[in-house]
Amino acid sequence: MNIGIFTDTFFPQISGVATSIKTMEKELTKRGHNVYIFTTSDPQADLVAEEGKVFRFSSIPFVFFPERRIAIAGTQKVAHLIKRLEIDVIHTHTEFSMGLIGKKMAKKFHLPVLHTYHTMYEDYLHYIGKGKLITQGVVQRLSRAFCESMDTVIVPTEKVQSSLRRYGVTNHIRIIPTGTEFKSFQADRFSKQEVAETKAQLGIAETDKVIVSIGRVAQEKGIDIIVRAFPSVLERVPNAKLLIVGDGPARKDLEELAFTEGVSKSVIFAGEQDWETIGRFYRLGQVFVSASTSETQGMTYIEAMASGIPVIAKADRSNEDLILDRQTGRRFTSDWELPAMVVDLLEQPEVARELVSNAYQHIEKFSAEQFGANIEQLYSETCVNYGWTEERMYGRLDREYPMSNYVLSIPTEVLQKRDKKVRKYHE
Repeated sequence: MNIGIFTDTFFPQISGVATSIKTMEKELTKRGHNVYIFTTSDPQADLVAEEGKVFRFSSIPFVFFPERRIAIAGTQKVAHLIKRLEIDVIHTHTEFSMGLIGKKMAKKFHLPVLHTYHTMYEDYLHYIGKGKLITQGVVQRLSRAFCESMDTVIVPTEKVQSSLRRYGVTNHIRIIPTGTEFKSFQADRFSKQEVAETKAQLGIAETDKVIVSIGRVAQEKGIDIIVRAFPSVLERVPNAKLLIVGDGPARKDLEELAFTEGVSKSVIFAGEQDWETIGRFYRLGQVFVSASTSETQGMTYIEAMASGIPVIAKADRSNEDLILDRQTGRRFTSDWELPAMVVDLLEQPEVARELVSNAYQHIEKFSAEQFGANIEQLYSETCVNYGWTEERMYGRLDREYPMSNYVLSIPTEVLQKRDKKVRKYHE
């Protein structure tokens, strides 16, 4: 199949959405499909490496999220590419600029269209007029309108599915957790020397106990909860360090909070890191901690589990099936519980090892390979429901010959053309 992915966010931007799309693109390509990315321009993009696979369109920074961009032109160019690349199915990953273009192209060319709902926008309203400009009701209506126009909606967890149903979305929703390339986080990918050098660069001694937090440094991620808990950890574990990896609008406030709490000398802000090497930063920690309740799935939890460090997370519907308390990790409900959990895992390595072992077995269903297989299966189901035969998916039969009258209605010359394309595909 020829698949068109429409997104406002893609590498070199660092985000869970970009990572999810990249993983999906790699896995579908392995399975024999052609995947094309339609996204916004980015001054840091490697246009030479992307040529023929990634198509970028003029964009500007989004006023409320300057690190994200929105397209301002490109509809005619997209239409030309849809025809030239013979796109079979469109998959949108944003409700904004490129998502709207993808939706328009699907209607124009009569293509099946799927959408992945990545973001719980209710948790981000404080960025827009301090939550007064756009209300939850507006978010719900806009989300419902976009999702209702799709043939299928993909969500990573039951939490997101329940939210969309609450918004009034009635069409087909499929839960497909985003997969992770486990090998990117395994111990043998990084040498002891590489890990030691990274520690030295960050001012971490070999004897230090490191609590690591990785992700966007923003208000909704609850990193302030971890910083406030850290003085109590230091009382019990004086050689502890809190490593915050990532960047975002809350960094300055968190640096000031660390100073106010008297722990600034033990809190390290490593800044944004390239996704290709992010696995090394997990390996610096003895414990991974997240206090976010705004996640749709929580990819960093899975990455930490694949890296072999125990996870502590604030209880939320997004992680209830992933982090089973005292089995695959620890979950805290009240903020005051966090310091004791961190100290227990730092001081009881045998308990930490058991959690890590259980967690690694538990995340098999979150592999990149399974993710690719699930997406491929859903594409096939969606195309069949759209009226396509298997031959149409692989041989591009004309749309005027739906599955219901496929055998009787297709002229011989069309069947011959189809068979030739099917043979070429399987070669």
